[in-house]
Amino acid sequence: DISGSMNAKDYKPSRMEAAKNAAKILIENLKPKDYIGIVAFETSVRTIAYLTPYKEKVLEKLKDLKASEGRTAIGDGLALAVDMATSVPNKKRIVILLSDGVNNAGSISPQQAIEFAKNNKVQVYTVGIGSNKPVILGYDFFGNPIYAELDETTLKKIAASTNGKYFLSLIHISEPT
Repeated sequence: DISGSMNAKDYKPSRMEAAKNAAKILIENLKPKDYIGIVAFETSVRTIAYLTPYKEKVLEKLKDLKASEGRTAIGDGLALAVDMATSVPNKKRIVILLSDGVNNAGSISPQQAIEFAKNNKVQVYTVGIGSNKPVILGYDFFGNPIYAELDETTLKKIAASTNGKYFLSLIHISEPT
């Protein structure tokens, strides 16, 4: 997830950097024959690194990821990741979805992406990155606050529906930010 809400500062220095650090740890702990790729999503979706066993190349691409100002197209991002996971034959198909946001963009709903994953026998593990309270990202033209929220319901549903698991990377905020 590289949507605008990943710029939130409830993780230091930001949600985006926390997600990149988590992905780096995961990649570094994969087995030599495991393949890894990266799909980035916000209002649009794109492949950052195609599936490869060469972890160093993927880590280089991961380093360059930056959060955008876009919205969150979880369904589109998940569908592209599922498609990527099916591209290498004779491998277990797993997607790890790191996100903080509410699906508010894209042409594929999270439910449609779930069905696509199930039909292709892809397990999806989800990681929620966010706080237990909405976090102010900034203010709109009229001075109203814009919040970043964590949508655990959708992330839990994606994981449970695809025989994956949901993990929470939660920071408790005791006062408004």
